[in-house]
Amino acid sequence: MLSAKMEDYLKTVYELQSQGEGPVSTSSIAETLDVTAPTATSMMEKLEERGLVEREKYKGVTLTREGETVALEVIRHHRLLETYLAEQLGYNWTEVHDEADRLEHHISEEFERRVAEVLDDPEVDPHGDPIPTEALDPVEEFIGETLDQHVEGDSVVVERVRDRDPEELAYLEDVGITPGTTLTVEEVAPIGMVTVLLGNGESVSLPDSIASAIRVSEASETEDASSLA
Repeated sequence: MLSAKMEDYLKTVYELQSQGEGPVSTSSIAETLDVTAPTATSMMEKLEERGLVEREKYKGVTLTREGETVALEVIRHHRLLETYLAEQLGYNWTEVHDEADRLEHHISEEFERRVAEVLDDPEVDPHGDPIPTEALDPVEEFIGETLDQHVEGDSVVVERVRDRDPEELAYLEDVGITPGTTLTVEEVAPIGMVTVLLGNGESVSLPDSIASAIRVSEASETEDASSLA
């Protein structure tokens, strides 16, 4: 039986591993979880003993297939719960992350199955994050580019937004930028601001810190036309 803390570490390694190639450094894990490096190292040793991670000296850790399965199950619980809280219980998308964090370790597989059934097996959560299937196959965590990587004139569709900062989410919701929104990049300022045009004709300026948290895909011609209508 794994503790909630162990599952949190495995989930963190999975998410960091998805951002690049190769082993995940202990310092990255410690920074993400806001713990000391020795604390993170100690936990990696325990997870290695259980066959959930493999460690390479001076390089970092990678998940074993068993460790990856545990991480994906926790992520599936988390994102299903976020969706359930938003769609069935009326939670705002700014509230669901922390609530799901508290619940994700404590639901049964039967509860997970029933939640998925009620929601008709959703593919993404309220922030656009992909929900692993019941088979726990790996998901593509970082599809597309971030908004700050685009240039003036680009028309894009918001696919995902970072879910960790409630104030950031509240601001994006207030200005009308949520998954599915079509945006046209109007200006990329050298001072670290990106100005976008929404479908309602309003312009919104976003600092790079927020633009880099918005993952987008290229808009189709149909979506371009609808955004200008």
